[in-house]
Amino acid sequence: MSWSEKISASDWPATIQSVAGTVVIAVFAVTFLIQAFTIPSGSMEQTLLVGDYVLVDKLCFGDHGIWNHLLPYRPIHRGDVVVFHYPVHPAQNFVKRVVAVPGDRLRLVNKKVFINGVQQPESFVQFISNMRNPYRDDFPRTDVPDYDVTARWWKEMPPLVEDHQLIIPEGHYFVMGDNRDDSKDSRYWGFVPRENIIGRPLLIYWSSGNGSDDLASSPSAGDRLYHLAYAVTHVFQMTRWGRTFRLVR
Repeated sequence: MSWSEKISASDWPATIQSVAGTVVIAVFAVTFLIQAFTIPSGSMEQTLLVGDYVLVDKLCFGDHGIWNHLLPYRPIHRGDVVVFHYPVHPAQNFVKRVVAVPGDRLRLVNKKVFINGVQQPESFVQFISNMRNPYRDDFPRTDVPDYDVTARWWKEMPPLVEDHQLIIPEGHYFVMGDNRDDSKDSRYWGFVPRENIIGRPLLIYWSSGNGSDDLASSPSAGDRLYHLAYAVTHVFQMTRWGRTFRLVR
């Protein structure tokens, strides 16, 4: 007797209802509550590393009028790590740290961040270069161009600079990578509009380390089935256990 024959006709509606309910809950969670995200670059080292897989809380920064009184929404603060739609190419998702919020006046002096004239404590930041870059390290600079700056931002930035400070407009945020010398961030392409912000990373649910280097160097690395088989059979060697299930701060 087949599996389907073992299930009576009266059981089918309940089974279908159970499956449909599971699908609806899953779709709701992915759409409104959480989203999986993979760290694609080293711009957030050492907070987030290439190969970190994170769960993004899409609920915390919500802004839905009356729902603000019922759900645990909160404003975006300086220091929040956020995932957002890249303003230059919105189909791409980036992760950076919020450095300045609307109304702030921002200035970098020799890589140190000043907000409204006050130097900010940034224990999470790392610097990897001893070479000085006037545009990157003493931002904002409207007299020293950098080849990585987008043409649109180079044109938009000067009217927002006053007394060597960049004024953050309403509804926009200035973000930077924690790996400050190797991060293409708001210094190079401008502000992140509020509507582009998806949420904040909560948890590293898996982190893939040295094993991924072996995979990338394999002659079959372009084969997705090979990637999957390799990951399944080498999961213990690839996993950075010290980072797995770590909260993102």
